[in-house]
Amino acid sequence: MSNIPEDLQYTEEHEYIRRTEDPTVVQIGITDYAQGELGDIVYVELPEVGATFSKMDVFGTIEAVKAVSELFSPVTGEIVEINSALDNEPASINQDPYEAGWMIKMKIENPGDLEQLLDSNNYAQHIGE
Repeated sequence: MSNIPEDLQYTEEHEYIRRTEDPTVVQIGITDYAQGELGDIVYVELPEVGATFSKMDVFGTIEAVKAVSELFSPVTGEIVEINSALDNEPASINQDPYEAGWMIKMKIENPGDLEQLLDSNNYAQHIGE
């Protein structure tokens, strides 16, 4: 059974969103379910700080032994930080997707985007748990 923290929000594409101390900035990564489906992650391609994305734009890719998957932006905004530790330790996503394995921090352009995300219960239903 996947770890689905109740304090996060989720997309149907298996990204999670964690609110930060700054109400305009969110932390984004992939869910425990997604990393489990991908298997051993060997590489992550993330955008540069300052890049902007619209909701559902592809912001990067994640490569596992089994497959390569696109990463979708759950909100519209600007990248303010990337987790550069993933350059050397992409397996952190497998070991701890919600803490050490976070991917980007994004300044949200439209706070209303957050209202359209799934809560933990709806995400659990989405993945059949």
